[in-house]
Amino acid sequence: MKTAPWIATLLALPMLGLAKPCEFEFEYVGPAVQTEGMHVWGSSPVIGPDGKVHLYVAQWPIDSQPDFDGWFKDCEIAHYVGDKPEGPFELVRVAVPDQDGTFNSPHNPTIQHIDGKYVLCFIVNENNKLATQRIIMYVADDLNDAWKPAAGAEQDGTILRKSAEPTDWNHTAKLGVSNPSLIKFNGKYMLYIKAVLPNGGGYTYGVAVSDSLEGPYKNHPKKVTRGGIEDAYAFTMDGTVYLLSRNFGHIKGGSHGGGLLWTSADGFWFPKDDVELSFEPLSHYVGTKELEAGTKYRPPAKVKDYSGRLERPQILMKDGEPAYVYMATGISTRDGYGSCSHVFKMKKK
Repeated sequence: MKTAPWIATLLALPMLGLAKPCEFEFEYVGPAVQTEGMHVWGSSPVIGPDGKVHLYVAQWPIDSQPDFDGWFKDCEIAHYVGDKPEGPFELVRVAVPDQDGTFNSPHNPTIQHIDGKYVLCFIVNENNKLATQRIIMYVADDLNDAWKPAAGAEQDGTILRKSAEPTDWNHTAKLGVSNPSLIKFNGKYMLYIKAVLPNGGGYTYGVAVSDSLEGPYKNHPKKVTRGGIEDAYAFTMDGTVYLLSRNFGHIKGGSHGGGLLWTSADGFWFPKDDVELSFEPLSHYVGTKELEAGTKYRPPAKVKDYSGRLERPQILMKDGEPAYVYMATGISTRDGYGSCSHVFKMKKK
């Protein structure tokens, strides 16, 4: 029997051993964004000057594409706002529309407020071709969605492509670069990025660095972890850099639907001995019966997984510490609604 590609990828990833319990706890609050007729995916939060929580959300019509493929064909980035982190959230406008062609399907947004500017990073591709994925950086002085390309970016806002340097870790990347996460650490601006490497290299993360917020950014030549990693969100606390990521099931004692917490003293290398288990699949918090009665869009129907695996963690920081995290799942428990975003309280134990 032929092995499914995603299973083959996981089998190729090295085991990292038994992870430690997480220093954070996750308390489920409830759905954050559910939109009728739409798939809702990664939802990235920031507190605006009005004191409200603004979410930048990847969304696309359920009926636009079969098999969840709308994420790289018909996606747009929408702006929602709520009076408090728990919601409810209401749609304000589409912040970055799908333009098709060479600026196709803006997806996986992440937003930060750094040096007095709002910075919105996301991915696009060309003509639905995943091999062309690249990272866009927009900047603005407010959240009215009058975004401009970063000063160090290409004319359309492209801030990073896969490296042209043969010695860099992502030079041979099969699917371009994707899934950005931006921090400022020790006076440097660090943009974490994912690439899918050939020959069993799998899902891998590296970092690009700049002396200026708006770039240009240069790829650090080496990857930042050992072992596969996906959907990593970077944040800093007490002089340490953290990555909150999906688990992929290759950490003993963890779940493919849950997450990991990686730590680093310098942001360039996250030792395997310091990896901690973090969040669990959604079923851990809400039970399995409700999810099994729902509509599963992801993973595909042939994969009998109703655990409600959580993806695309995006953190809301308060007073220098994580306060809430927003994550997506591919199971809907409401008729006529697609995948949705969920919110959790996140605090140190």
